[in-house]
Amino acid sequence: MDKQALQKLSLMLQGLAYRLSEEMEYFQGLTGEFKSGTKTFPLSCGFMEGQLKLSFEGRMLETEPARLPGLLCEFAGRYERLVLAYKTRGEAIIIEADSKNVAMKTKRLEEDRQQLFKGHSESGTVSGRDYLIKPGKADELLKEIGIMADNGKVKNDMIRKYNQIDHFVELLDPMLKELSKGRNELRIVDCACGKSYLSFVLNYYLKEVLKINCRFTGIDISEGVIDSSRNIAKRLNYRNMQFITGDIRTLLYEEGGAAIQPDLVISLHACDVATDYALAYGIRNKARGIVSVPCCHSELLNQYSYEPFKDIIKHGVFKARLADVLTDGFRCMLLEAFGYTVSPIEYVSPLDTPKNLLIRSTLTGEFHKGKYELCKEMAKKLEAEPMLLKQTVNLPKS
Repeated sequence: MDKQALQKLSLMLQGLAYRLSEEMEYFQGLTGEFKSGTKTFPLSCGFMEGQLKLSFEGRMLETEPARLPGLLCEFAGRYERLVLAYKTRGEAIIIEADSKNVAMKTKRLEEDRQQLFKGHSESGTVSGRDYLIKPGKADELLKEIGIMADNGKVKNDMIRKYNQIDHFVELLDPMLKELSKGRNELRIVDCACGKSYLSFVLNYYLKEVLKINCRFTGIDISEGVIDSSRNIAKRLNYRNMQFITGDIRTLLYEEGGAAIQPDLVISLHACDVATDYALAYGIRNKARGIVSVPCCHSELLNQYSYEPFKDIIKHGVFKARLADVLTDGFRCMLLEAFGYTVSPIEYVSPLDTPKNLLIRSTLTGEFHKGKYELCKEMAKKLEAEPMLLKQTVNLPKS
């Protein structure tokens, strides 16, 4: 292969090497053939034991992404033609080169996805439910988060929890598919992540079922649960998940938080105003999707009063129930004011848990000043200062 062709090939391979270094956790392998006359020499490269291992001409070489372009160009200089196939989840990049032409094309591996969906749908069920996170396919994950026993059976006392987790994924499925359109990778931030079980489940579903590249960041103030999440990620070999010990109240205003640039922010059972900080984090960073399952509602309960309802809310149980509705109603109104389309639903039966409200929101428009002013007026009438309102006062309104 001549010098000019090798220069073009080198530029393409440098771009490929940069991509490899950025998405190592999705890399599935590099294969190729070098040809001279009628002779063909195969090449293979995979990620094993923390190293890139390349096999060619009877040799096994350990390398790193930055050295790969130089090695491959050195090999190519001795041959007339080559074909390389770089394969990642759901996609293959094909490079063909000789002295006349160097070309690269991308191929979506839809057949891989269809085969995977077919295999996934043929797995077993529990209690007649057809699960998205299926026994027989997700056993390692289900055992790690305590849903499945070592014998491969779902624990009797965890079937209800299993149903909740799987239904949560089912409700997010359309949103995840929509957010992934036109994206090489989804960046997801779990605020007040706790033990991160639902993040682990979502990560499995995105990577192994939908074949969508993703990167998770879990944030929690407790160093203990962060250490636990890191250990689970290590045992599951989820290298695309990182966990940070941090206070979402301060992270909201730090540029390091903005640098994550999330596509999706999730907040599951973050207690009381921690949910508001998580929502404000998503709004501030213009996350394209925000999903929240609120937990506890003491802030507004201890603040609000409303003269027309005084004979109703004099009963503590009614005042508490109305506080729950008002708190989450304010949250939905404020999300709408910042351009989100909001859908609040009960995602499991109230018989399973009273903490069963799921707020799904997708960024579809611009800031709406009128709606924001309406929220402020309503808060004034209730003689209350909802935390999300306070946290969004100084956020950019454009």
